[in-house]
Amino acid sequence: MTETFNKYVIAAEDDPIKVVSGDIEVRLALTNDEILAGQKLRYKVFFDEMGAKPSKIVASEKRDFDHFDEICDHLLAIDNSKTGDDRVIATYRLLREEKISGMEEFYSTCEFDLSNLYNDHFRKLMGDRQLLELGRSCVKEEYRTNAVMHLMWKFIARYIDKHKIAYLFGCASLPGVEQKPLEAQLSYLYHYHKTPDEYNIPAKVGQAQEMNYFAKDDFEKREARRELAPLVKGYLNLGCYIGDGAVIDEQFGTTDVFILLPIDRLEKRYLSLFED
Repeated sequence: MTETFNKYVIAAEDDPIKVVSGDIEVRLALTNDEILAGQKLRYKVFFDEMGAKPSKIVASEKRDFDHFDEICDHLLAIDNSKTGDDRVIATYRLLREEKISGMEEFYSTCEFDLSNLYNDHFRKLMGDRQLLELGRSCVKEEYRTNAVMHLMWKFIARYIDKHKIAYLFGCASLPGVEQKPLEAQLSYLYHYHKTPDEYNIPAKVGQAQEMNYFAKDDFEKREARRELAPLVKGYLNLGCYIGDGAVIDEQFGTTDVFILLPIDRLEKRYLSLFED
């Protein structure tokens, strides 16, 4: 891993998907400067706003970056009424399986064991399709509306179709590293949404935190779900599974869970929202 990155491989030339609504345009980054603007937005949200702890090089450059940025597609929402870096108002990082040489190149392997995504049973479910990892999602504060996320997911739906994606996956966060306030939420995710045994995705040994704090009937299900972070609830609404075990991320001050979303399981009423 290099100390800083100045040039990125721009992958948008062969992926001209674009979603436009008024001044807001959603597409992949077209230039190195647009990727840098997305990283600056990530820094503002994750470090300035949420209080994550940057490394010295990240703090000095005031942008959130790592070596995964070099192989990912960078999805951006752009406000064309603005200029410069202020144009980038939201971002998502997309990593297709065909762009890597092995599962260890996915970001999620930092926290979770993805081995079962490569077993014979799971690969039969995949057929001739591939995996897509989503990550580093954030939206500028004044643009945090359902409308912006709707446009982002409208793009993702088209991207899924174009690249023959079978499953979306990635890490999603619950705020805080203290487990006591999260016990009911984690128990709810474990009892009602855990990945099937045939392709269960556990947290890595040495990092795994308990999820099964309460028996299924010993906590208030509706209240636990209501308290979940909006992004996690959004994935649940789309039909996702949750991996077995949580991981504390001290840098970001969060407790992370693994999200696995089968495209075939997406409920039609949600998919139709993203179609023309």
